[in-house]
Amino acid sequence: MVLLPRLHHIQCASLPPDRTIEPRLNVDEGVACCRYRHLVDAPTVTHMTEAPRPSGDGTDATPGPDPNAVPPPPPSAAPGGGYSQTPPPPPPGAGHGWPPGAYPPGPGTGAPPPGYASSDDKTWALIAHFGGAVGAFIGGGVLGFVGPLIAYLAKGQQSPTVRAHAIAALNFQILWSIIALVGAVLSCIGIGVIILAAAAIIEIIFGVIAGVKANEGQLYRYPMSANFIK
Repeated sequence: MVLLPRLHHIQCASLPPDRTIEPRLNVDEGVACCRYRHLVDAPTVTHMTEAPRPSGDGTDATPGPDPNAVPPPPPSAAPGGGYSQTPPPPPPGAGHGWPPGAYPPGPGTGAPPPGYASSDDKTWALIAHFGGAVGAFIGGGVLGFVGPLIAYLAKGQQSPTVRAHAIAALNFQILWSIIALVGAVLSCIGIGVIILAAAAIIEIIFGVIAGVKANEGQLYRYPMSANFIK
């Protein structure tokens, strides 16, 4: 069943102004009939809540930015008092002549001392020479070979420079330690004491001279030495 909506206040041009047409559906006959009804001073009123708006007047467009909105803070100022988005610091070594990612040399990591591959080699070379002089002083000339022997065993197989210094000191100290030992055996007679004292003095003096030369990066050639170890 199809029902037609009831039309209110439809004014017909062929009817008098004081009459209106009220359509009604006759369901049995299937035709629409019009019944006239007198209206008493009832003007025709068309109810409109709002006038139609033409398309493109901007009412359905996307709203623009609010002019009263607060602009966002700049990137350098983090909200909430946090850390600011500052650029990262330059890599270590930048602007100082070092390659990127390299760190400046710390204390003791600079250029090696002259005449040595590292400062460690220099230390053991000084132990070989000054250690012989100290051993001769403590042992009365008999223990002068102990310092060079320690340097030779500890670093001589790893560093050719230390090996050269230790062998030079060791050959000299072994020879004069033997002489001092002979003087100690002959100390029962007067000449033995003189030999012992002379051997100890020679070991101390030349041990110190060799140590000073080694500190300057030079290999000292001991006089009056033998070649026990090559």
